[in-house]
Amino acid sequence: MAVPFKVDLSGKVAVVTGGGGILCSVMAEAIAECGAKVAILDLREEAAKKVAEKINQAGGEAIGVACNVLDKLNLKVALAIVTNKLGPCDILINGAGGNNPKGTTAGEVMSKEDLTSQDPDKRNFFTLDPDGIQFVFDLNVISAILTSQVFSKAMCEKGKGVIINVSSMNAFRPLTKIPAYSAAKAAVSNFTQWLAVHMAPMGIRVNAIAPGFFLTDQNRSLLTNPDGSLTPRSHKILNGTPMNKFGKPEDLLGALLWLLSDEGAGFVTGTVIPIDGGFSAYSGV
Repeated sequence: MAVPFKVDLSGKVAVVTGGGGILCSVMAEAIAECGAKVAILDLREEAAKKVAEKINQAGGEAIGVACNVLDKLNLKVALAIVTNKLGPCDILINGAGGNNPKGTTAGEVMSKEDLTSQDPDKRNFFTLDPDGIQFVFDLNVISAILTSQVFSKAMCEKGKGVIINVSSMNAFRPLTKIPAYSAAKAAVSNFTQWLAVHMAPMGIRVNAIAPGFFLTDQNRSLLTNPDGSLTPRSHKILNGTPMNKFGKPEDLLGALLWLLSDEGAGFVTGTVIPIDGGFSAYSGV
């Protein structure tokens, strides 16, 4: 693939969780293009292997590994596979994450009808499912903690490494309808800063990228109608984005590669970089 610029990652081993998805697969391809050997970890083994195959066909070196990032024993199995086939981990991208309808309200704001509604299809703040909220926190926050525990130990032993978490615009300003996801991504940003301080004596840099609005499989139904036209929520998003467009997966690569480069970002740790077309900077006026 065409990367915006190349950094030298040759001789390094990168692990990308959620690597079978749209955004993280592009990250994995870019990292491979810069010379790293890449392990694609995903709950969906077929998706992981498909991305790895694409990288291998392009002349890189990659493997696809089925992995449940919420199961520490499963993560340790994945670690053994990666270490045996590629070597110790130098770069970790904590890309696994997502939302759940059970942690999402049907309306953007509360109404008096919410006080008495018994309609299960019209979820409101009072009827949010605790299990759904827990799932969202686990998938975004606990997964990043567990994966970092398992894969950063080799970095500590080397005295060098890079961890990149994936936060979100929701961490800067919570969005309507998705309280669990917004709070979870805020926790990811906070964990990024905490881990950066904690790991600094070990020579490990920890940062996060915070994507704005990208059309992915996860949010396509929220942003587009069945005929492909934009939903009212999409128009609100674009009106709040000074660049007036959605991001493309490739738009993440410049910041990602810079953060991975010891030469370019060797004194950068504990940051959360918005990649959002100006959304987080715009007050609406």
